[in-house]
Amino acid sequence: MGCHDAELSILITDDAGIAELNQHYLGRKGPTNVLAFPMGGGSETDYHSSMLGDVVISAQTAQLESEEVNEPVSSTVMRLLVHGLLHLLGFDHTRSIKEARRMEKEEARLMLLIKED
Repeated sequence: MGCHDAELSILITDDAGIAELNQHYLGRKGPTNVLAFPMGGGSETDYHSSMLGDVVISAQTAQLESEEVNEPVSSTVMRLLVHGLLHLLGFDHTRSIKEARRMEKEEARLMLLIKED
């Protein structure tokens, strides 16, 4: 992905913890499944920093999602981690339908790579 030797901070918390971060940093109420806080410019070509940023995952929400889609919670957490990582690399599904499809495609590609290992 063009970001060799980069660092990533991962926090797995509960719904209350992620809701607090969501409110404090994004002004949004309530828990969510994953948050991403980039350290760089957040653009796909801006990987010059050794620290990509932080990904925060709610274990409670991941558990609920895993039950909804009938997959192991570890797979759900991995999918959320990949999703957060893509946000750190500048992907943003909220910009447009085209961007959402592009991000979805990249997420699926990376998940296939992970499952092959």
